[in-house]
Amino acid sequence: MNFAALDEARDFLAANPDIDMIELFILDANGVPRGKLLHREELLAVYASGRPLPSTILGLTLNGDDVENSGLVWDVGDIDCRAYPLAGSLVRLPWRQIPTAAVQVSMHPQEGLPASIADPRHLLIRVIDGLKAEGYHPVMACELEFYLLDAKRDANGRPQPALDADGGRPRTTQVYGLRELEQIEPFLADLYAACKQQGIPARTAISEYAPGQVEITLEHGDALQAMDQAVRYKRLVKALAHKHGMQACFMAKPFDHLAGTGMHMHLSIADAAGNNLFASQDPAGTPLLRQAVGGMLACLLDSLLLFCPNANSYRRFQANSYAPLAPTWGVDNRTVSLRVPGGPANSRHIEHRICGADANPYLAAAAILAASHHGLRQQLDPGEPVQGNGYAQAKQLLPTDWLTSLDALERSAWARDTLGSEFLGVYLAVKRAEYRQFMAEVGEQDWRWYLTQA
Repeated sequence: MNFAALDEARDFLAANPDIDMIELFILDANGVPRGKLLHREELLAVYASGRPLPSTILGLTLNGDDVENSGLVWDVGDIDCRAYPLAGSLVRLPWRQIPTAAVQVSMHPQEGLPASIADPRHLLIRVIDGLKAEGYHPVMACELEFYLLDAKRDANGRPQPALDADGGRPRTTQVYGLRELEQIEPFLADLYAACKQQGIPARTAISEYAPGQVEITLEHGDALQAMDQAVRYKRLVKALAHKHGMQACFMAKPFDHLAGTGMHMHLSIADAAGNNLFASQDPAGTPLLRQAVGGMLACLLDSLLLFCPNANSYRRFQANSYAPLAPTWGVDNRTVSLRVPGGPANSRHIEHRICGADANPYLAAAAILAASHHGLRQQLDPGEPVQGNGYAQAKQLLPTDWLTSLDALERSAWARDTLGSEFLGVYLAVKRAEYRQFMAEVGEQDWRWYLTQA
């Protein structure tokens, strides 16, 4: 576990004498950052001996409700569990009125029990360690799409795209349009500056298919570090959007008539010397690459809930929408779920296109890597890559409902063996509780459909 040394905190405080407050956060299974706001003088103690956090902090629903059968509430008396800072995560938050820094923590494997069994970062570390033990060093990157919304709702209380710099609200947008990026230049300038200050390698910005929809790519690197960066990047986007009078939305399908938002995950595997084991002059990559694809396809249904964790996640799966619909793969083909992009031989990798932007990067990466490892061990053959329209050629479709994915993960022997029954016990308890809450809520769609017709 890469916990930070005490000198890191001492050096930071010496270099930042104006910092008054420290935002301490941990990421739960839903990808929600939770934590405490501390005073400057409390920081050194956190680095020296950790910070107690309640066991329930990693067993909450998306809306922050306790889940009694998670095993982290009454069974253990909501016990304090110690979390420690992650190396390199202590950074300034330059947009805050009070001089403030943030530090990410993770549960200690022993001192953090029982909550540590539900820490999503621990799961990813365990999967990565399993790969490294066999000489495989995973390299990953994230592409995260999001909407920039107006902080104010429309007359009907619904979200709406943010105003552009001219004060208008375009009803259409040009994909890859440069004007669209120019209109949000003040936001992008602050975002890129903050990313640079925090060591987050934000690169290409793209205007996507809907008004206010943007994608920014993060540079590839060590898999754990890449997911740490993705987690912190999402927090930056949300905070800086708020500073500019907007709301950043990573919901998978915020509008029924507009494009959904995804999180494309890029994967290659290197040897201990950093050589890409997927590198090949063959556009379809090496046998090792194809085995990884075979594993991801074989485990796709069992792991779908980790890629699409919410009821809304499944509204994104629509034909001819660039969202994946089937367990398919192809070479330089955006109509499939697993794409091998073109490019130089040494850049050969897999683009996993299934995750919604609402997925927890740690859990999504853990499932992708665990499935790839399964394919490598079993030397699985993914079959021939799809050529042409993958939507038209799909023989088997992904589930388009939350409950099917919940049931598939719960029944999966592969998931229990790979991800661990303790983690799954907490995670499934949380998602079952959310499912019951969601299905029990009566809302606008019920009234539109059934108020006068039933």
